[in-house]
Amino acid sequence: MTLKNIPVVDLFAGPGGLGEGFSSVSGNAFNILVSAEKDPHAHQTLTMRAYFRLLLRNRPDQLSVYTDYCNGTQTQPWNEDTKELWCQAENEARLIELGSELGNAELDGILKTKLNKSEPWVLIGGPPCQAYSLVGRSRNKGKTDYVAENDHRHFLYKEYLRIIKDYRPTVFVMENVKGILSSQINGELIFNSILKDLSDPDSAFGISPPRCGYRIHSLVKNVEFKRGDAPDSIDPRDFIVRSEEYGIPQARHRVILLGVREDITIKKKLLQRLGTLTVADVISGLPPLRSRLSKVLDSTKAWKDMVLESAAYLNSNTSDKLLQKSLGKAIKNIPKYDQTGSLQHPMGKFQGGVSNNSNLNKWFTSNRPTVWLNHEARGHMESDLRRYLFAAAYAEAHSISPKGAEDFNIDGLKPNHKNWESGHFSDRFRVQLSDKPATTVTSHISKDGHYFIHYDPAQCRSLTVREAARIQTFPDNYFFQGNRTQQYHQVGNAVPPYLAWQIGELVHDLLKQSVTSKQSA
Repeated sequence: MTLKNIPVVDLFAGPGGLGEGFSSVSGNAFNILVSAEKDPHAHQTLTMRAYFRLLLRNRPDQLSVYTDYCNGTQTQPWNEDTKELWCQAENEARLIELGSELGNAELDGILKTKLNKSEPWVLIGGPPCQAYSLVGRSRNKGKTDYVAENDHRHFLYKEYLRIIKDYRPTVFVMENVKGILSSQINGELIFNSILKDLSDPDSAFGISPPRCGYRIHSLVKNVEFKRGDAPDSIDPRDFIVRSEEYGIPQARHRVILLGVREDITIKKKLLQRLGTLTVADVISGLPPLRSRLSKVLDSTKAWKDMVLESAAYLNSNTSDKLLQKSLGKAIKNIPKYDQTGSLQHPMGKFQGGVSNNSNLNKWFTSNRPTVWLNHEARGHMESDLRRYLFAAAYAEAHSISPKGAEDFNIDGLKPNHKNWESGHFSDRFRVQLSDKPATTVTSHISKDGHYFIHYDPAQCRSLTVREAARIQTFPDNYFFQGNRTQQYHQVGNAVPPYLAWQIGELVHDLLKQSVTSKQSA
């Protein structure tokens, strides 16, 4: 039994990681009906991606229009033959602020007009996570006037819940940060309330008698929560998906809930574990770049002189033989690097394949332009260049990122931070080790590169947007819009599309089961 073009509604879509995964399920299984996002730059990215998918499905003969735009040889991504598809993309990707009166009205208008509730359809997405994340909660505690009960971000999931209550999706997928499991309102765990509300959305809104509810499944354990169950009867950690176990080169741990309507009879499968991928597996094939210089006039010569001087200084001020060896290697490689990249950097000889994973290699490289999109080095201050050089060389020498004052023990490395020696900021500078999955790529990467230092000491820089996108498993033809800070923010907030594709395959299997079950009844 085949099901094609199943409508998908993507809420809080960001740049479209979840939607990309579902749209990539084989046989045109899913079709994005609407994606809603309030950030204008992420919305631009969503529109561009919607257009690319429409070209791929409807006018593959015109795909060069998109790639020519990416390559920089065309000033707009559409021509007269594809303008209609561009308009369709604009209708699919909507700049909507959920929770606002206008935003809710616009979304409701779309769903009432375009959605056939009697046919299978899927709701995906997740509310903004800042209020739930451990880092966000720590920052909020520092605000003297912060009251958790008044933070609207705690309750944006109710906008998602409202759509479930009003439009009854066959299946929904809701994603959020792990911190949601311990977040509390009025002394009660908010995750317990979310489970009860999602399993019985009518009761959550005071509708009596309630219609059929939902069974909330884990994607990785044989665990389900149904209405009437006590939240303390299950271990909430069973809903955590550890991305590095499913072919994502990143230790990204997220709570992902799979909701299946009670009237759907299925035998649920679990995500299948895949081999572990490392940072080097996915970014070593990209062109090496030197960092830029900030606060001073940037030039290749000025950069090389500055970094070589720092390398020589570090080398002469440590007795660590392994570190000296790594610094010596960097000194030999520094003169090789003179490119800083650009928004559309020529691929040249660096084709960026993933040789040990043919599926992911195809995922990254299919239908891509002849340039590297969003591959441009940041500028760093001289003091940070020295710290990055030291940190990457230390990591190469000892297979671990250095931590705090104990490891940054060479004069001149100590940052001007009053808590530096307290231990609270021991991982302020973190190298992404070449032979391990990355740590979680977060939106903080838009602020600075301290947590995302490239493992090659000679490049002496933080990760580019494209490298972060590779770690998040965005295809190479995914063109992030906005300035570089806005691009980083989009990548950091996204769901890894390759993981979303695996979830989409699982959901499609469930829907095929439900249709087959109805036909045989």
